[in-house]
Amino acid sequence: MKIICIGRNYAAHIEELKNEKPGNPVVFLKPDTALLKNGAPFFYPDFSKNIHHEVELVLKINKEGKYIQKKFAHRYFEEIGLGIDFTARDLQDQCKAKGLPWEIAKAFNGSAPIGEFLPVADIGALDNLDFHLTINGELRQKGNTSLMLFDFGTIIEYVSQFFTLKKGDLIYTGTPAGVGPVQIGDHLEGYIQNQKMLDFEVK
Repeated sequence: MKIICIGRNYAAHIEELKNEKPGNPVVFLKPDTALLKNGAPFFYPDFSKNIHHEVELVLKINKEGKYIQKKFAHRYFEEIGLGIDFTARDLQDQCKAKGLPWEIAKAFNGSAPIGEFLPVADIGALDNLDFHLTINGELRQKGNTSLMLFDFGTIIEYVSQFFTLKKGDLIYTGTPAGVGPVQIGDHLEGYIQNQKMLDFEVK
């Protein structure tokens, strides 16, 4: 399986990182070794001193497809989950300054914690879906799908032009404003609506 990630999909997050607003979804990949499942702890890596949390809604692809039209995109996922796109911000800034790819800052081991999944049928309106992240009980990030620059259908249509989607692939759909550093000892909990989906610690 592969992990497809969308960057710069919430205007307020674009502004907080002083990035340009994209004309198309910004796409990058993480390997399967980035996944962190079942509430396993995230071990802070030695190569960074500035790991940031980015909470995101995650689509689980349920069948193979390519060149998918937006109007059919809903047929390619039946479940939505919550995940974290951990980013080594110091490494990313170094790579960007040199005009280099920044996979080492995004795709390292354990950089994609993933929680439980909910059936789309149980969620309701996907265009008005709340989610949030707390750290040590304090609200850090809060988002709603109505604030996305590119909705789920647009994302699937776009990425499927370049990558054949296969059953089990995950699409991380972008993070809202409020990203910031995590520290050893932090307890992260993520929610869709008011249902806890993600719960783990940084060690």
